[in-house]
Amino acid sequence: MTSESVQPMSGPSRRALVAAVGAAGLTAALTACGSEDKASDPSTEQGGGATNEGGGSSTGAGAGGAVLAKTADIPEGGGKIFKDEKVVVSQPTAGEYKAFSTVCTHQDCPMVDLKDDIISCTCHGSQFSILDGSVKKKPAVKPLEPKQITVNGDSITLA
Repeated sequence: MTSESVQPMSGPSRRALVAAVGAAGLTAALTACGSEDKASDPSTEQGGGATNEGGGSSTGAGAGGAVLAKTADIPEGGGKIFKDEKVVVSQPTAGEYKAFSTVCTHQDCPMVDLKDDIISCTCHGSQFSILDGSVKKKPAVKPLEPKQITVNGDSITLA
């Protein structure tokens, strides 16, 4: 019977490789969470205000999301679109903030056209109120999906 010699593989062990990949992933996640300067992001802004109805805003409670804007950035009676987060934040009345998805409920088109308190879909022409999420012009029949935000001091955070 012949005996063959098994040669160990050269390079990092499996355990070392798994640990390195895990550390790289953790580093990337922590780096992504480190930036809170979304307020200076060139987002679309119109009219007055961001609201947090439907998703609810809670003043004073800390949330795990990234800071979207300062309350002063959201005009009363209008709002501001955050393209990367696919959300519009509005302020229907002074100090009341709401947020809604910017994905059209008709056929899931992204919406970035905001004028006063109306967000419009460029795919098929649906229009929605950013103050309450309601449909203002068909073909969409379902209101915008509410998103949860938190207002803490003068910061608005996506929950």
